[in-house]
Amino acid sequence: MQLLKDREQELRDRHGITFRITGIASRRLGWISDPSGIDARGAADASSAMPQQPAHTLSGIQDWLAAAQADVLFEATSLNVHTGQPAVDHIRAALNHGAHAITANKGPIVHAYRELRDLAAAKNKRFLFESTVMDGVPIFSFFDQLPAIRLQGFHGILNSTTNVILTEMENGLTFDEARKKAQSLGIAGYDAAVKTAALITVLMDVPIKLEEIERKGIRNLSAEAVRAAKKDARPYKLICRAKKTNEEQGITATVRPEQIPQTDPMSQIAGTSSYIYFETDIFPGLALTEENPGLYATAYGMLADFVRAGT
Repeated sequence: MQLLKDREQELRDRHGITFRITGIASRRLGWISDPSGIDARGAADASSAMPQQPAHTLSGIQDWLAAAQADVLFEATSLNVHTGQPAVDHIRAALNHGAHAITANKGPIVHAYRELRDLAAAKNKRFLFESTVMDGVPIFSFFDQLPAIRLQGFHGILNSTTNVILTEMENGLTFDEARKKAQSLGIAGYDAAVKTAALITVLMDVPIKLEEIERKGIRNLSAEAVRAAKKDARPYKLICRAKKTNEEQGITATVRPEQIPQTDPMSQIAGTSSYIYFETDIFPGLALTEENPGLYATAYGMLADFVRAGT
């Protein structure tokens, strides 16, 4: 919300977009709505955003959307890798209400992309999710600018947490010490697998289940092996790969630690940086690198989607 407020004048002057925040929902605050507007700076500090309509009068998201008279929903609940809920239900409710839906949650892409895409089209609304992979880097909208291109495959480093752990192990920490320092999910490759599934589902137009992705984490790599690989100029990285096969609708996909030669750009990806390399039928290789994203990176992806929805 802070980024939205910081860019308010630019949104108005450059894009002709004005807005007011009319609803906030969280576990701590409940369902807050005020169609006349909630102070954005107060909303950024949720403790000072006081509900104009008591939370107990709203029974759930449908009532909340109606009470807020919402035109756009920003959905940012925690990832549920097994079902994509409650994000799927939130986005479905927003589209049925007649609002654009913007999410930073990968779950709905993996578990309900086609349903939500088709529902958005039927309602003449937008379902947007640029922040789900590589923060706000324009991966999905990038391919919107490449009509009729055929994506044959991709590989890259998409899990910053695992990358941080490997970097810290190279610097002398044990796995457990590095994991504690990272303080996040992704150490078993789940986060990277979900991102891989999202890219396959949207960009290759092939729905894929997480269990169809061969997945191996970094837990069994010893600190000694990681440091030795670095010394030999073949560092370990957790690599996501997807490739079309000759079979109809066939995709092979893996997420697993690999030793990467020093000549490969992926060997230089450290800390919270990310990298992806696309192989297409027209362009043999297109690469995007994100260098140690800052605090607003994910928020920017949602802001960019907001502009797309409003123009």
